[in-house]
Amino acid sequence: MKVQVNGQDAYCYTGARDPDPAKPAIVLLHGAGMDHTVWTLVSRHFIRHGRCVVAPDLPGHGRSAGTPLSSVPAMADWVLQLLDALGLSRVAFFGHSLGSLIALDAASRYPERARALAMVGTAVPMPVSEALLAAARANDHAAFEMLTQWGYSKRHVYGGNSNPGAWMSGATLRLFERSRPGVLYADLSACNAYTEGLERAAAVACPSLLVLGAEDRLTPTKSATALRAALRTSETHVLPGSGHTVMVEAPNTLLDALRGLEGIR
Repeated sequence: MKVQVNGQDAYCYTGARDPDPAKPAIVLLHGAGMDHTVWTLVSRHFIRHGRCVVAPDLPGHGRSAGTPLSSVPAMADWVLQLLDALGLSRVAFFGHSLGSLIALDAASRYPERARALAMVGTAVPMPVSEALLAAARANDHAAFEMLTQWGYSKRHVYGGNSNPGAWMSGATLRLFERSRPGVLYADLSACNAYTEGLERAAAVACPSLLVLGAEDRLTPTKSATALRAALRTSETHVLPGSGHTVMVEAPNTLLDALRGLEGIR
């Protein structure tokens, strides 16, 4: 469905259902250069189990209009404006990579709106290499290739999918290729510039969860050490054999972890 946010069309995947404030609500936030489709399996699971699910495309991404926002706090503010437009007062914020920083910022600065927080494939801070930034700045296809290569564990780069017929790394590369010029650079720059994450984490009051890939090469598990210490009410699941693209590499164990999060029931 599409709604108006700041006078522009914003697309949200809701499973063809109108948002229902009477149901426990979950908002699913995608990573850099991506869109709502990365959350398809998670979205469908929670919709089937009676949740109100909203998986938006950030401005300038996927089917949403506008230009990409330049900072994580601006993206978090936009998400809250989207929720206002949908009539949803309290939600569980789930985010992957860049989306995890947006979820963290929203849950911290708008505590009255946050029922729970789940950060998937995350690190705080989340620095981006200059080589990757330079390639994205130039709209060089190499940026897509680097993120795809590093985004999977070594065992999954060339195959190993438990679901026959789906080419994991190929599908991810095509998703990056669909993004508009400048979008990936804006997103990566926002990740790189977000320095207030640990301060925000210390202020989170709702139940929180970290889901990390044991073989993540973009946000290694050790990079979440300070975040784990800052969050007051959190638990951590480290998924064996998974890299950064957890939703694809370990969909079932990810769902097991998310289902156990207090505050989404």
